Amino acid sequence: MTLRSDEITGIIKKELEKYKTQYTEESIGTVTQVGDAIAKIYGLDDVMMGEIVQFSEKVYGIVLNLEEDSVSVAIFGTDNPDRLIKEGDIVKRTGEIVRTPVGEALVGRVVDTLGNPIDGKGPIVTDKYRPVEFNAPNVIQRQPVKEPLETGLKAIDSMIPIGRGQRELIIGDRQTGKTAIALDMIINQKGKGVYCIYCAIGQKLSTIVGVSDALKKYGAMEYTTIVSASSLASASLQYLAPYAATAIGEEMMYKGKHVLIIYDDLSKHAQAYRQLSLLLRRPPGREAYPGDIFYLHARLLERAAKLNDELGAGSLTAIPIVETQAGDITSYIPTNVISITDGQIYLENDLFNAGVRPAVNVGLSVSRVGGKAQTKAMRQVASKLRIDLAQYRELVTFTQFGTELDKATQAQLSRGERMIEILKQIQYAPLSVAKQVIIIFAGTNGYLDGVKITCVKRFEAELFAFLGKGYLHFEEELEAKKELTDDLKVQLENILEEFKAQFKEIAN
Repeated sequence: MTLRSDEITGIIKKELEKYKTQYTEESIGTVTQVGDAIAKIYGLDDVMMGEIVQFSEKVYGIVLNLEEDSVSVAIFGTDNPDRLIKEGDIVKRTGEIVRTPVGEALVGRVVDTLGNPIDGKGPIVTDKYRPVEFNAPNVIQRQPVKEPLETGLKAIDSMIPIGRGQRELIIGDRQTGKTAIALDMIINQKGKGVYCIYCAIGQKLSTIVGVSDALKKYGAMEYTTIVSASSLASASLQYLAPYAATAIGEEMMYKGKHVLIIYDDLSKHAQAYRQLSLLLRRPPGREAYPGDIFYLHARLLERAAKLNDELGAGSLTAIPIVETQAGDITSYIPTNVISITDGQIYLENDLFNAGVRPAVNVGLSVSRVGGKAQTKAMRQVASKLRIDLAQYRELVTFTQFGTELDKATQAQLSRGERMIEILKQIQYAPLSVAKQVIIIFAGTNGYLDGVKITCVKRFEAELFAFLGKGYLHFEEELEAKKELTDDLKVQLENILEEFKAQFKEIAN
């Protein structure tokens, strides 16, 4: 069978119409210089600031500098990630900014900065992602901070109350119990409907494992996510870690839930950013930090908020930790973060070494939300506690001159000593608000005045045991009402009188 030429042309045309060209357009660049986890790339003219770029199948980086004829990229990874890259390698755009998986799938997990699981419990199954950088809620979207976020620590809940949506700094030297306070806060949220995030920045892996083990032991990992950017992680991952952790918390906040996030610690975060900035040849400023170091922490901590009712009334409470050198809170990073936050809990080395734990310096610690973030019962018993302790410290200083004291001054010193003893608390033993109110009421109303200093902690333990045996209903009623009514006050006075009558160790 022979085909005419016009038939052959028709067949060819039909076949050509069926054929569709499939091609993809990629923007690529070339590595011109690499070292210290920073790569300089020629090309990528249309790349965005903060965009993810791909070096190879498993190596990625983030664009941090846009220059006239090149871009500078911080490489992700641990343990010297730039060893996998060499000059001349091809780099591709991904068209995506840094984002992290979010949602219920992350509860109870330990993840890295990019949301990859590192706890050996298998992959995280979620289809929800959020950008690590996100605009903070504006003034109209917020409401005043007025709900208490109870820490379970007498010294904090009574004098430096924290509210849901607040930003409260924990500041102090190394080994003064900063992380211990943060862990007690997390453990105390059990059963209170608060989702917790612990973000470890630049910590040793052994420290992060210890935190995870402690939270598991006390049942807190059931509502906690740990975001780990250990000291082995590159500076870029340490820099992004708190933003990623905040994105995970924001997902919950915008669903109307309450979130507590701990940044441990922002001193190391600032150091990682300084390292990146110097390697990127950005101009150094004070203490060699870049000029935008204040903005680095301001845009992070401003994302903490108490949302208005229209947005679900969720909250994100931020607890940054900052390390000082020899107690100097006037240095650059501490003053920056103090000015951004709504108060600070200052831990003092001398108090810690003297056995006062938590080692809270009442004079330098403050909460700018104040009594609005306290239950009425706590306000009733602790309203004068800060002033009384300040007066006690003044008297202690005065008595060092060896002056003879009148009876009223001796009584004031005696009560002050016992209040200091009451406020001491061992780690991993947070107390309910009712228990805190009861023991502070006992101290401020003189029920401990005759008790030996060495027996004060025993008095407290036996008092709680006494309440648990015969007066559990009183504690439950006080917890429910959150107010020390006249009726409850009379009941509490009778309980304390009855207990004190049978308490054995009374001073002569």
